[in-house]
Amino acid sequence: MGLRSGSSRRLEQEGQAPTQGVLGRLGAVRRAQQITTYGVGSMVAIGDQSFLVSGLDSWKVGRDFDIREPRLESDLGVRGFHLPPASDPPAGDGVRVRRFPTTYSCQGCGALKPYSGFNSPKGRGYCGQCDRAVTPSRFIVACSKGHLSEFPYWEWTHRQQEAASAPSTDRCRMKLISTGRTASLRSIVIQCSCGKKASLEGAFSRKAMARLGIICEGHRPWLGDQARQPGCGEALRALQRGASAAWFPMVRSALTIPPWHKALMQLVMRREHRRHLVGKVDESIIEYAVDEGWLADGRYAPADIVDAVRTLEAAEREEDADPENPDVLELADRLRTEEFRQLSSTTEDTPENQHFVCVPAGAPAGSPTVPGVEQTMLVKRLREVRALTAFTRVTAPMPSDPPGRRARLHRGGVSWLPAIEVIGEGVFVQLDTDRLRAWESTVESEPAGTRVRGLRQRHLKMLRNRGDTQPQSSVSPRLVLVHTLAHALINEWSLDCGYPAAALRERLYVSDEMAAFLLYTATSDSAGSLGGIIAQGLPDRLASSLDSALRRISWCSADPLCMEADANGADGLNLAACHACVLLPETSCELNNILLDRALLVGSPELGITGYYSQEDE
Repeated sequence: MGLRSGSSRRLEQEGQAPTQGVLGRLGAVRRAQQITTYGVGSMVAIGDQSFLVSGLDSWKVGRDFDIREPRLESDLGVRGFHLPPASDPPAGDGVRVRRFPTTYSCQGCGALKPYSGFNSPKGRGYCGQCDRAVTPSRFIVACSKGHLSEFPYWEWTHRQQEAASAPSTDRCRMKLISTGRTASLRSIVIQCSCGKKASLEGAFSRKAMARLGIICEGHRPWLGDQARQPGCGEALRALQRGASAAWFPMVRSALTIPPWHKALMQLVMRREHRRHLVGKVDESIIEYAVDEGWLADGRYAPADIVDAVRTLEAAEREEDADPENPDVLELADRLRTEEFRQLSSTTEDTPENQHFVCVPAGAPAGSPTVPGVEQTMLVKRLREVRALTAFTRVTAPMPSDPPGRRARLHRGGVSWLPAIEVIGEGVFVQLDTDRLRAWESTVESEPAGTRVRGLRQRHLKMLRNRGDTQPQSSVSPRLVLVHTLAHALINEWSLDCGYPAAALRERLYVSDEMAAFLLYTATSDSAGSLGGIIAQGLPDRLASSLDSALRRISWCSADPLCMEADANGADGLNLAACHACVLLPETSCELNNILLDRALLVGSPELGITGYYSQEDE
């Protein structure tokens, strides 16, 4: 991404795109990072300066959508998706950024003031007085609704002084002094020319800003200097500029499944074609297809083209889902239910099936059965579209978060979202329905049922604390079991198939009618992956890796504390789960490493818990 002069600059991407403009090239990020790491509202460190990625209003994108995924478009209520613009035409001219924070400090004289006040030479971050480098403020403040502001250094330094006797901010000259005595905030001292000074010790406590009488005023600097959301009033939290809590993306995704997986459907959805097809009579559609050469050499039949257009028209007439009120955990919504049905059935490998091939994992004669598994499907080809819908700060997002907690990507009037598409492969595993129901009826009256009910109550409490007035929790023994089993297999496969755990992902399908998961790997490269995951889905390999995974998690180096824990992890939303047994890298888990309990998998005689996989299965 690149920079352009003025308050809104340009950040280009590799591929990507460099950052340039009148200030020259400043840096680059990958397009995929614009969805997961450096999206709208996030801070990007470029050299010794810091910038904030601007809203979608400032992005220059073409009229034609780069990515189409009708199911996800309907779910999010948008018309299509654009790739983050790169620097080279026709891909665009990069993504705009704004300087943030604007407060800088000099490494020489310690002056603490706005960047413009240093009189730096053009393109150089140097103090005009001592010719030493200036660096952006290490500290910012944010609220749980995504708003962002400069750290209130003046208010912090004068916090014990009456307002009437406090000097004007215009007359104060602030300095940041690091004593170097310790590595704590106590060694960072803010000194004012009026004689007041204070260390930053205690600035990161939850109520530090409230004690100063400072509440959020709704600043949204990524949308412009004057962009505010009045009436916020949330408590502000001090954060380090590079802290992970400064920006959490909210990403929605969907697999491309029949009928959208076919090359013909992708063809008729392209803007230059659809305007000549949608809403037209059959004869006009066929005439256009002939003119475009689609019927030459028997490539497509006229009836196939008409059917594809009518399917597209029917999808556009469907009522859009309400993006403001998604399902609590997204594991049983419309998208997942449709995907579950397709993953449970066969889609043959043909040239026309461009984005989805799913076949049964055939078991050779004499091969071992996979205990507890009803069906295994090899997804030899898949396409996933991932769209950035919003973001949060301070606390990680949950799908059930109230709309007010999601920071917007634009001011309004934008009918698209930024997205990327990834290509890959995976293995779909569905648990044995009869065995699962028998196990659920058993554990309901056991200590395991009590543990899960406590987990559900903590989940409801967490939702209430986030402002949900009528929280609903889908936490159940089934969900915890399926989720933990997916984690156990990912950890095992990472040791066996050559992919690191961070390269593998889970996709859960859990409801009263579903108990399954898809483990897959996918990249933005058109070639996708190389077949290593598919091999893990073959019955003999799956049975072996499942047995090994169960043996591995039956004991944890943190036991007995891990197994006997009543609450683990963030908000106490884990049971027997820690980094030594079943937790995964953040990129792999779609539930932020919560709602896990290996006791439900392997059992615990000491605790009176019956596991889904009893000892006789091992």
